[in-house]
Amino acid sequence: MADNEAPEEGKGSKKKLIILIVLGAVLLLGGGAGAAYFFLMPGEEEAAAEASAEPVQREAIYTKIRTLEGKPSFVATLQSADNKRHYMQAFVEAKSRDPLVDEALKKHMPLIVSRLNALFSTQNFEELQSIEGKKALRAEATAMVQSIMQDKMGQPGIETILFTNLVMQ
Repeated sequence: MADNEAPEEGKGSKKKLIILIVLGAVLLLGGGAGAAYFFLMPGEEEAAAEASAEPVQREAIYTKIRTLEGKPSFVATLQSADNKRHYMQAFVEAKSRDPLVDEALKKHMPLIVSRLNALFSTQNFEELQSIEGKKALRAEATAMVQSIMQDKMGQPGIETILFTNLVMQ
């Protein structure tokens, strides 16, 4: 009987050894996966910092500023020191990022066109020949449209006014 008991103890200890090895492997793999997750995945503070550092930027919306007849440009007579007639033709677009602003621009287009016509008609030909003069006109037009949008919808709405084509003669 002593001979029979020895092999059974060997089989039992082999099963225990295999179970211990499998258990150790599972624990080792689980611990490795947990460590990898801990070190490689960003924490809540990091994720929150990344989210606040990069605000969601909406795509730009460009709205053509048009007259009631649908003409895409403004034509204005410019003032000049030489008393000759000079004309300016401008194609104007408003840049925003909110579809509601686009709708408000379309709704209040007659007022915007009227005010921009008045602004363009008061410009001096000699001043508009320089880059600084054109930039100043664009800044003035932007401020004017932002003022109208602030009055009508409670926010400036647009980022800037763009001259997509500006011709003077």
